[in-house]
Amino acid sequence: MPDSLHIISSRMAGGAERFCARLTNALSEAVVGRVTAVHPLHSAVCQETASHVLHRHLPMWSVVDVWSRWAIRAAARQTAPVVVQSYMGRATRLTHLSRKAGVVHIARLGGFYNTAGFRHADAWVGNSLPICDHLIRHGFPAARVFHIGNFVADAPEPTPDATLALRARWQIPPDAAVIVAVGRLHPVKGFDDLLYGMHRLRELIPSRSLRLVCVGDGPLRHDLQALTARLGLTKHVIWTGWDLAPERYLALADLAVCPSRQEGLGNVILEAWAARRPIIATRTAGAEALISHGESGWLTPVRDPQALAKAMLELLGNEPLRRALTACGHATLCRRHRRETVVTAYAELYRTALYWPK
Repeated sequence: MPDSLHIISSRMAGGAERFCARLTNALSEAVVGRVTAVHPLHSAVCQETASHVLHRHLPMWSVVDVWSRWAIRAAARQTAPVVVQSYMGRATRLTHLSRKAGVVHIARLGGFYNTAGFRHADAWVGNSLPICDHLIRHGFPAARVFHIGNFVADAPEPTPDATLALRARWQIPPDAAVIVAVGRLHPVKGFDDLLYGMHRLRELIPSRSLRLVCVGDGPLRHDLQALTARLGLTKHVIWTGWDLAPERYLALADLAVCPSRQEGLGNVILEAWAARRPIIATRTAGAEALISHGESGWLTPVRDPQALAKAMLELLGNEPLRRALTACGHATLCRRHRRETVVTAYAELYRTALYWPK
């Protein structure tokens, strides 16, 4: 089994970063070669990877960081035979390897990125079938495009004291219905649509105490907070910033919401299922590939705050439906996104990759 280098340039604690940490931990525990995580110092990956995973710290400030590009190539050369797996755009653009025997570059994609910066890899992994189809439509060879999904750990039920402490920290009233959204505060994640939907929901049920908890950070934070104030929602919306354990907040949720405008998979859907919470998601390609509407979750149109508000109203008022969605969602997670299945698929890919013709 070849060693593997896992390269990610982000310092954040988003879905791709947390999955990189989970995968490197799992591969190392399964003794799938020697596993090394390559990432910036003090990144989320650094904090979440286990002690048995090796680390290399590179700044990877930009796609023209010549020193980091040289260091990645040197690390691959020193470790060969090796599979180098890059995550997202910047790390992939910085990974330009010598095409000699014993070094293979696999680019993993969790979104519908511009394909121009990924073509130089030897193979590509999409974490959903729509992403794989996106690559093939753009001329990538189908024989080198692989579908391997994500997994998440089953979230332990928090203790009552921990739940009470978290509610007290954010001053959430005991009678408040809690809606939780997790993600990067970026235009594609649709948090502004969720805020408009929350505003409409308060109009529909003005007497009910509501709290929207937004777990994440990103370039739109200040704009979204300003929109919150304009909509009169300041007392009703909580901004936690990034958190390495978003499952703590999902445990508070009466509803989890994924309001994205574009989503390749939607880790928050898997995380809601793992936390045994009902999920409402917009009809992105990733969400539709995961969720059976009315069975494992609830789907609403993209960019439609009114429909989102209507769905939240319907589910908040129907506890039996929420329980049914929760049970089916968790069963779907266990059936289709087991850790062992994903690790085995990556191990098999790595095992065969070194024998591909260059």
